[in-house]
Amino acid sequence: MSDPCIICVAITGSVPTKADNPAVPISITEQVESTHEAYEAGAAICHAHVRNDDQTTSSDPEKFARLKEGVETHCPGMIVQFSTGGRSGAGSERGGMLPLCPDMASLTVGSNNFPTRVYENPPDLVDWLAAQMREFDIKPEIEAFDLSHILVAAKMHEEGRISDVPYIQFVMGVKNAMPADKDVFDFYVKTVDRLLPGAPWCAAGVGANQILVNEWSIAAGGHARTGLEDNVRWDRETLALSNAALVTRVADLCAAHGRPVASATQAREILGLRQVAA
Repeated sequence: MSDPCIICVAITGSVPTKADNPAVPISITEQVESTHEAYEAGAAICHAHVRNDDQTTSSDPEKFARLKEGVETHCPGMIVQFSTGGRSGAGSERGGMLPLCPDMASLTVGSNNFPTRVYENPPDLVDWLAAQMREFDIKPEIEAFDLSHILVAAKMHEEGRISDVPYIQFVMGVKNAMPADKDVFDFYVKTVDRLLPGAPWCAAGVGANQILVNEWSIAAGGHARTGLEDNVRWDRETLALSNAALVTRVADLCAAHGRPVASATQAREILGLRQVAA
């Protein structure tokens, strides 16, 4: 297998703090620096949340704008992917940064349980977020926490509510949601191939499952997500690792499976995104 593998780095998320790992980037400056290190290690996509000074998650579009500007300046061509997840505000606040026109944005098309709460994604909010992504020419990344999310995404694409072929990401290992199960993973891959032929897909594993799911995905011809958002606080054995170290770990897996790491230019071509000047 020689198809390039896209590495996405989820730099900070909404849960890990510096008490969990001093390497977790909180300020915009820290986030840009950490993203640049991960970019140099091979990451082509930056999955981004932003934080307040007290380390809580922010929905402030101004912070997203500064992060986007910093990544575009210091990581030429890197794909910027904003999170519209449930800790990025409530209701329409979750999409308040979409007019900034990032290359991509996450879109979870159904609800599910998290360890201590329900991750709510009601149909009207999902449709509104998808409409915003169409309006601002943003490619959705479908975060599939459940099999039904793949089926809903395929239906939305068929009906034109998702205009571009979506990028499907399997999220595995969140407590009370879909576990990291190889049989389930294989069925996810078959389901995407059946309902969305040719659609690119990737996988993310939470905590100790991160490296396991990374390898499943790389070996099966998909792409991979890593980073402190999914790793820290969940995988106590790797708390010393930075985002760049986690990206390097995935790049090593790519080499072991005979797959080159996709450059930002190659990732844009694979995902059908506009090219930008390096």
